[in-house]
Amino acid sequence: MIPFLIAAAATFVAGFIVMPIALLLARLLGFYAVVPERRCFVYVLFGKVVDTIDDPGLHMLITRMGWRALIVNWLGTCHVLDMRLDQEYLRSQPVNSEEGAPMGIGIWYEMFISDPVSYLFKNTDPRGSLAANVSNSTVRCLSNLPLGSMLINRHAMSSTVRAEVSPKSHEWGYKLGSVYIRKVHFRDFAMIKQIESKVVNRLRQVTSAIKQDGANQVSIITSTADRQAAVEFAKASAIRPNIVGAALDQISQDPEVADALFRVLETQKVVHSEGRVTLLPEGAALLGQLLAAQSTTALGTSTNRSANPPPLS
Repeated sequence: MIPFLIAAAATFVAGFIVMPIALLLARLLGFYAVVPERRCFVYVLFGKVVDTIDDPGLHMLITRMGWRALIVNWLGTCHVLDMRLDQEYLRSQPVNSEEGAPMGIGIWYEMFISDPVSYLFKNTDPRGSLAANVSNSTVRCLSNLPLGSMLINRHAMSSTVRAEVSPKSHEWGYKLGSVYIRKVHFRDFAMIKQIESKVVNRLRQVTSAIKQDGANQVSIITSTADRQAAVEFAKASAIRPNIVGAALDQISQDPEVADALFRVLETQKVVHSEGRVTLLPEGAALLGQLLAAQSTTALGTSTNRSANPPPLS
């Protein structure tokens, strides 16, 4: 059991303490280097570039640089460059349109390191120089363009700026990628307000014209429908007597049917009228009694009036 514990302890010490320390010393002494993905190691010794490594993985510096690998980490410099794609956005670059309107252009562009040595030693600030170059190219190439083209043809303007900037930026080891005109806007606040008021007034005019056109269409449809209805009603009024006369002529051929029809029509008129109807039975006896009673009532009323004369005023 004791030999097993001793072996385990020795393995632990060798694997987790001795080996990392040995690898660290070997890396510091320049025996090897591990380059991550999308990184570049530039080794400079006594003011000269000794080697440039941009392939990711494990590299033996002894085989690449010889005896200089043993002193490059102590007497030289190792520059670690990020080779990944980067991007930047320049806001509101001032340009003037052909009509003299003050415009602002927002430009977005991508860049990456194409030549590590030129990036390190040909320009002290390649990123700032590229931004200034893009800004100057934007102002120089896009000024005095027609306002309509400036607001619509963004792809053409992006291609123009990229063609102007790329050759110069490549000399500094910084290569320009995609360029896109992202935003075109007015810089004068008073002009923006004037344009907004004109747009609002134009929208009001268009809305009023649409409403008026709709009302005119409705009026045309209504008048057309009224005219067609009047024509049809006139035709109906003209042929109604003919239809009614033909029906009555056909009914009058049978006297019983005609008599029944006219009785029904007379009864219907009487029922629908608002007058008072008095029904009397057949025979004149009741009629004579009613007339006699009415005469007696009228005679009594006149006698009472003569017995009681009205007072004199």
